[in-house]
Amino acid sequence: MTNNLEREIINLVAVDRLYIPSSSFDGKLKRRREKYAKEIELPKDPYKGERAYGRVVESDKNKSRGMREGIEKFCEEFPKYGKILNGYIEEERVVREKHLFFGMNEGKRLTNNDYMNVLSDLGLSPVTAEKYCEIALDISRNLTKKRDEKERSVLIG
Repeated sequence: MTNNLEREIINLVAVDRLYIPSSSFDGKLKRRREKYAKEIELPKDPYKGERAYGRVVESDKNKSRGMREGIEKFCEEFPKYGKILNGYIEEERVVREKHLFFGMNEGKRLTNNDYMNVLSDLGLSPVTAEKYCEIALDISRNLTKKRDEKERSVLIG
């Protein structure tokens, strides 16, 4: 049982260390993609260049109201009940959370094999896993230096 528990925590540490750079990079890519798209000013006619093309398509879609917008509309129609509803929403409450804190013991490190195990569990071939691991860990080391985090946690309930 102890070896199995050790392996499970090592897998969690490895996945977490690979997750951090991917998540950070994902956020940066998403923001950059939206920024680039908004900066492009296309003519009314579709653009077709030598290597790329672009066009704008506008359409009307029915979308549900957002939660806040729905509550505001409800408050307009039923002010008395809207006040009660907003009171319920703004009321603070205690929520039980359960966190698993994890990390590596002082002087201990994950091995390349630890990372390769979790990457192969994700379906990557050994060659792809090796390439991905090298890049992800370089990014992770840089982020860790900036954050100076020793222990991590994950919400489990």
